[in-house]
Amino acid sequence: MTIKNPVVNKVFNDLDAFRDFCRFEGPGYVFNEADLYKRDAPVWQAYQKWQNWKRAKARAESRKR
Repeated sequence: MTIKNPVVNKVFNDLDAFRDFCRFEGPGYVFNEADLYKRDAPVWQAYQKWQNWKRAKARAESRKR
């Protein structure tokens, strides 16, 4: 079953990406669904910082070409 509502689909995609960050990238970060979109949660701040770093890295690599 696919989710047809784009807003709900984005939430689930963000939740999957956040879970993957906590599992693979973050040393010692505990995954908690309640921390999704919570700006004062340290794990969410680390996830946002990591996302921005990935975006900046991709942008820098595209400028090299």
